[in-house]
Amino acid sequence: MRAPMDNASYVAKEIFFTKGVGRHAEKLTSFELGLRSAGIAALNIVRVSSIFPPFCKVIPKEEGSKQLKPGQVAFVVLAETSSNEPHRLVGSSIGCAIPTDPSQYGYLSEHHAYGMTEQKCGDYAEDLAAFMLASTLGLVEENAPKWDENKNEWRISDKIVTTRNETVVAEVGEDGRWTTAIAAAVLLL
Repeated sequence: MRAPMDNASYVAKEIFFTKGVGRHAEKLTSFELGLRSAGIAALNIVRVSSIFPPFCKVIPKEEGSKQLKPGQVAFVVLAETSSNEPHRLVGSSIGCAIPTDPSQYGYLSEHHAYGMTEQKCGDYAEDLAAFMLASTLGLVEENAPKWDENKNEWRISDKIVTTRNETVVAEVGEDGRWTTAIAAAVLLL
């Protein structure tokens, strides 16, 4: 018999990002096809809130996918947006803000959008994650996060923060089939 896991075992050591789009006459099936497109349909997904764990390492999707087994329970931050309105843009994005100090936790944000370009959707999710991190650091408006155009990074007070996003936007076809856009951060224990 396997020993029970302690709470420390539930802190992710690695994370990867993925995205996908599904289209079908049925909404649920379009969701399933979006998960397949993202490579995470064979998992039993447990949706979790938005903390990027301390000392967690971002790895490529290909590397993370190799660690997964069909039927595995997986903790996932998931953004999903669906519509069957012809020509409607649906977008989903996961934003990520990681503090410079690896012993501190960061933030993941989910953004569910209609009518936004991929760039705007991703930027919004990144900004949201950076502001959530700033608020936990107790920063007020005058010390709010500032984007450094030259260095392409966020500055929060005296800390430099790495941000990124995983975003997908799709247009519902003329036929009005359900279209589901999925973005996800998969936490690996």
